[in-house]
Amino acid sequence: MILRMRLVLGCLTLLIAVNAAAQIYRWTDEKGRVVYGNEPPSGTNTSVVPDRITSYGGPPEVRRAPTAPAPVATTIPVVLYATSWCGYCAQARAYFAKKGVPYIEHDVEKSAAANAEFKRLGGRGVPLIVHGANVMRGFREQSFDALLARNGR
Repeated sequence: MILRMRLVLGCLTLLIAVNAAAQIYRWTDEKGRVVYGNEPPSGTNTSVVPDRITSYGGPPEVRRAPTAPAPVATTIPVVLYATSWCGYCAQARAYFAKKGVPYIEHDVEKSAAANAEFKRLGGRGVPLIVHGANVMRGFREQSFDALLARNGR
């Protein structure tokens, strides 16, 4: 009985793992409806649905980056890891423009190198803002101002 249960659990685990690694496709059927699935019918114009990165605005979490601390100076760049569709990323961009904050932006969906760095920094959602040795998840104006103040800006 225990052996049979272990065998069933092992098969279920294998099925879940295989399903999690599957590609998701998007196509339009003969009635004009958009359909999503892991096996598109042959002869249809399909596109692969990219993995999406979660977007969130708070509460922002600020922590030390896993690298050696950079010297505090007013020339430390602000680095924004974002996506084109993220509303909170757009809020951050607008705030940076309003306050005249120079920043470097990396789109984590368009650049494999940016996505790798985003993940190395512990990124699970956008925006992810880095200033010096501090990492801020999400965006709120007050939290960002406090982050800059901690680094002498």
